[in-house]
Amino acid sequence: MRARFLMLSATLFGLAGPMAAVVAPTVAFAQSAAVAVAPQYDTTHVYVALADVDRFVQSFTATFGGQSTPQVVVNVLPVPSSTTSQLIQTPVGTVSLFGFKTPIPRPFGDERNGYLVKDMDVAIKEARQAGADVIVSDFPDPIGRDAVVQWPGGVNMQLYWHTKVPNYAPFQTIPENRVYVSNDRAAAFVKAFVGFSHGKVVSDEQKAPGIEIGRADATFHRIRIESPFGKMVVLATDGHLPYPFGHDNTGYEVANLQDTLSKAKAAGVNVLVEPFTSAGRTAAVVEFPGGYVAEIHQTAAAG
Repeated sequence: MRARFLMLSATLFGLAGPMAAVVAPTVAFAQSAAVAVAPQYDTTHVYVALADVDRFVQSFTATFGGQSTPQVVVNVLPVPSSTTSQLIQTPVGTVSLFGFKTPIPRPFGDERNGYLVKDMDVAIKEARQAGADVIVSDFPDPIGRDAVVQWPGGVNMQLYWHTKVPNYAPFQTIPENRVYVSNDRAAAFVKAFVGFSHGKVVSDEQKAPGIEIGRADATFHRIRIESPFGKMVVLATDGHLPYPFGHDNTGYEVANLQDTLSKAKAAGVNVLVEPFTSAGRTAAVVEFPGGYVAEIHQTAAAG
């Protein structure tokens, strides 16, 4: 649902560490073009109760700026259902917002985001080759086609294709897709997604500061990926995550975190984790009306 290779050396990916052995792409992906369109077509999928839809829109745009498309009521699934649907576009990230009027058929609601692809058939083929399961086969929706894939580690994402190619302005800052996986499946997830996305691992920290996942007395494995789809951080943990960590699917980069949090609080957003500083950035975790949890951060350079 929308809101949407020759073996190479590790040096090409900026690696010499533990992930170097698992991200080398295969011949098939080297010979194919990336299916991604651009980062501004990645949308976080947010499901809220119907009564919370307007409050969510108001609070999200008050916090980040931007605006919402007109709300429509449609069936965007391959089975009978009805939902309000609108796209909230801001300079720092986009949300596909759904307020279902009917029960939500499984597995919808579990997909974290939607990626626009250039060719749905090619995208599905390459996702399978990379190691993804297609858990919802492609189906038509009012403006294109969709499918849901699951990556190693149980990470669900939606792929979507538009009959008419959209034209969205680039983001001022590219949001971060925040993927929590087990230590056991981190390598498999990274290898699969990097191969599919034609991406690269830009950092691999085996002992990242635990404060980033709410555990100041511990460390965890953090891998950052960049691809034509946008940015991603993989947080490989033992699963001992204090609330709300693990619920934050997206991280939004802003120029001034304190100003953003002031706007958010005034709009009815709850700050769940007060600002903390780690690895060159200051971050907080918030909850918007309707229960959507997000990370917001400012980099040292922005400060």
